[in-house]
Amino acid sequence: MAESAAETASVLAPARIDSRAWRQLLDRLAQVIISLGGYAVILSILGIFVFLVMEVAPLFFAPTGQRTGQFLAGPLLQSLPQATLVGVEEHQEVAYLLKAGDTGHVSFFSLPSGKPLETETPAALAGAPVTAVTRASGKGGRFGLGTADGRLISMDIEMAADFVKETRRIVPRIAVSLPIQIIPTKDKVVRLAYQRTDAGTAAAVLTESGRLWHSTVLPPSNPEAAPTVNPVELTAQITGTATALLLDGRGETLAVGTADGRLYYWDVRETGHPVLLENLAVSRSGAAVTTLAYLIGDRSLVIGTGSGEVSAWMPVRATKESNATRLLPIHQFGAHPAAVTGISPSQRDKGFVTGDAQGNVFVHYATSGQTLLRFPGDGIAIGSLMFAPKANGAVAMTDAGLIASYAIHNPHPEITFASLFQPVWYEGYEQPEHVWQSSGATDDFEAKFGLTPLLFGTIKGTLYAMLLAVPLAVLGAIYTSMFMHPDLRAKIKPTIEIMAALPTVVLGFLAGLWMAPLLERIFPAVLAMFVVLPLSAMLAALLWQLLPCTLRNGIRPGVEAFLLMPVLVGAAFLCLSFNASIESLLFGADYKNWLANTLGLRYDQRNALVVGFAMGFAIIPIIFSISEEALSNVPRNLIAGSLALGATPWQTLARLVFISASPGIFSALMIGFGRAVGETMIVLMATGNTPIMDWSLFNGFRTLSANIAVEIPEAPHGGTLYRTLFMAALLLFAITFLVNTGAEIIRQRLRKKYSQF
Repeated sequence: MAESAAETASVLAPARIDSRAWRQLLDRLAQVIISLGGYAVILSILGIFVFLVMEVAPLFFAPTGQRTGQFLAGPLLQSLPQATLVGVEEHQEVAYLLKAGDTGHVSFFSLPSGKPLETETPAALAGAPVTAVTRASGKGGRFGLGTADGRLISMDIEMAADFVKETRRIVPRIAVSLPIQIIPTKDKVVRLAYQRTDAGTAAAVLTESGRLWHSTVLPPSNPEAAPTVNPVELTAQITGTATALLLDGRGETLAVGTADGRLYYWDVRETGHPVLLENLAVSRSGAAVTTLAYLIGDRSLVIGTGSGEVSAWMPVRATKESNATRLLPIHQFGAHPAAVTGISPSQRDKGFVTGDAQGNVFVHYATSGQTLLRFPGDGIAIGSLMFAPKANGAVAMTDAGLIASYAIHNPHPEITFASLFQPVWYEGYEQPEHVWQSSGATDDFEAKFGLTPLLFGTIKGTLYAMLLAVPLAVLGAIYTSMFMHPDLRAKIKPTIEIMAALPTVVLGFLAGLWMAPLLERIFPAVLAMFVVLPLSAMLAALLWQLLPCTLRNGIRPGVEAFLLMPVLVGAAFLCLSFNASIESLLFGADYKNWLANTLGLRYDQRNALVVGFAMGFAIIPIIFSISEEALSNVPRNLIAGSLALGATPWQTLARLVFISASPGIFSALMIGFGRAVGETMIVLMATGNTPIMDWSLFNGFRTLSANIAVEIPEAPHGGTLYRTLFMAALLLFAITFLVNTGAEIIRQRLRKKYSQF
């Protein structure tokens, strides 16, 4: 027998060793796979973070630029203050120079070589002694030329693209109108402002004798008749010598700067009757106003002075009740070391370039109030300059007859940390505000990329959802774990967990198209339910305690909640039945008017209350499931010991179970919070998606995630909007990462502190 047992053991021993080695190998393999999976998750998260940073980083890269060429364009007239204009077409292949002289002269040059292009001077300029030239505000190559005898010549320069053997060639075309006697005195024009409008032509003229005129030219009703000219002299309305003239793109306002640093601002909409609106001191040092320009849109007025100051002024309503406006200084830009001699606005955004008497060229952006680039000069004054139509370059003409070209790379001038997260004073606003409005109906729209309203909306939606979900989910988990009958818990818990699988797009659809209109109709009843339902539950519990023990003992423990359900349903039905009466009693028959007149609140159909119900319903299953697991995992022997020592179930719950399960419950809350922060479809469909900052329950909001979903399909790849949306995604990533990290730290501390339980 002994020998047989020994033989059997010797046979089984190798098999046991092989089985143990195989299990160890599988354990090591599983450990390696799990470790690799963990590292893969970490690397994936790190990769997402790196990708987001790479997409966002170009928003904050410093702009770059350089001088690309310089050439001599010929002698200039130094005796006239407004005698030359330089410009460039959008491809920056051809520059033009418009000069005053015995006859007006237009020259074209190839960039950057400076090689002259052959062109013919229009016959209308022959014999016309041009003494002043100016460019009309806005887009298009429209120019006005003033003559020595008080006449006005309109000129158009068009750059047509022609392709020869797949090579682009820019062909200049010039159109010149016949001269019009713009002022009655036939004095020499030394400064000129010119604008062509739908109604006719507007011009402001400063003569050699110091007289200031505003004239409108109305086209004749008969093609053979002469146009009608309405000159009005404004000399008596100013005290200093006019040094800069400017008309807006519609010819409705006239701005005149003077040698004593003042700005005169007229409303010239009514033909022949200019109205002086304002007389302002616009130079801090009292230096002369040397140049004026409107930014795209003709609202922001940029002023350059003899002391090198550059400032932007905007019309702002004097009071909220009035439409009257006044010009206010909004932005002060980097000062030039010498007198500002030229300002040229961008035709695409709120940027502009300035030049000074020492040849320096600065690039500015009005929305952010920043001076972005500084090109040093060579000590020779700049007589004229122009920002390229695509805002990616500039040309400048010096008093020595040199034309310099510049290349500018500044794809995101409107973005700074301040413009993203701090109030910005936008055109048309009474004060600096947080605004998100990425697109508009016109080209002169000022993009507004404030992310603060989106952050606010994200927090607002999350807060209201958590206010609904946390009490219901946690209290439901407590009841299910501690008081519900096990047979019922086995059915109720999976049912609630299945709710988490409901597609959020379906919930958002129901919330936006069914719940929002329903809630609008029954809002008084819903408001009453917040009071009636708790009172009904408390009253039912009191009555339950008053029932005889024989009746109470006849009901299986853990199913009392089902007896409460008819009470709650009945209370809700009662509130709905008396909806109109409740509205009349509390709100005077119309709760919307009551909210507006009493509290100053406007009720929007898709509002934060709808989102709170819908998104709260979406996150209840997550919080409930994790909280219930944490509560159920408390050792049952501890609970039994507490009850055996005389503690009531509620005392056991409050002093033992809840404390022991607090790390898990806290994790459930943080996971629910993260789920609400990142929610997209419910917010997208159940709110008005209005990016406003207001805690009111009755209006909408816009979250970071919903904003990304709405705008990313139309964002040009690599553009400012595109990268700003990635900035919003990076913020979401950072918020969830920080919240989860902080939550894990707190959970570990709670677990360590209450580990004795």
